[in-house]
Amino acid sequence: MAKILVTHSRKGGVGKSTSAYEVAYMLDAVLVDLEHDIAGVTSIWGDRPLDRVSVPILDALESGRTPKPLKGYRKPRLVPGHPHLDREAPSREQMSEALLKWAAEWDTEWVVVDTHPGAAEHTHGALAVADVVLAPTTLDLLDLRGLEQLVDEMLDYPIVVLPTKVRPIPSGIGLRRLDQIVENNEVQVAPPIPLVSDLPKRTKRIAITSEDPPAKPLRLLAERYKMVGEYVKEYAAR
Repeated sequence: MAKILVTHSRKGGVGKSTSAYEVAYMLDAVLVDLEHDIAGVTSIWGDRPLDRVSVPILDALESGRTPKPLKGYRKPRLVPGHPHLDREAPSREQMSEALLKWAAEWDTEWVVVDTHPGAAEHTHGALAVADVVLAPTTLDLLDLRGLEQLVDEMLDYPIVVLPTKVRPIPSGIGLRRLDQIVENNEVQVAPPIPLVSDLPKRTKRIAITSEDPPAKPLRLLAERYKMVGEYVKEYAAR
């Protein structure tokens, strides 16, 4: 059965969906989008869920069938999210059981699940079956407060913190606060992802890590996401 990685944060704007997209590509994973907002990995991929009548992820959950992921050029395979996930979300148990079934039936070694910020029931269902919980955070104190809440509530989960949007000279206060959060806890810290001011302007849908080479401003970011992919594989093999 494939291993399951869940990207999760208690606060938005920390690079969670970008991280899920790039790590999924690096792991050659099926990417499952549990976001009900349109600005997540489904949007990055280029799918337009409101243009179709069906809702593949909800149809699969209701029928018990394993969904067929979308395929694209130099993109991760995708089970798209949909706004209806907000009001028609599955239960915790239903989500857990579905992900385990899909992970066993898809031809892949990894499944990456991107979640909506916060702690919805179906998010808990995904977290319950995760082999790795990748928790992105910036070094801003407000974002670190969200990380602290996540770690406090999930001490027995396989959490790997992913520092994101890290400046060339990181915030000393932020670094010390991050050290305090992970100190004395079974929490690992992945290679940091640099701040790239040009990233919000990028219009390409292919994974940054698929480009050889990426645009010059994105090269360090691509290199770090490749390192994160290797780190995750080593962590899961322990």
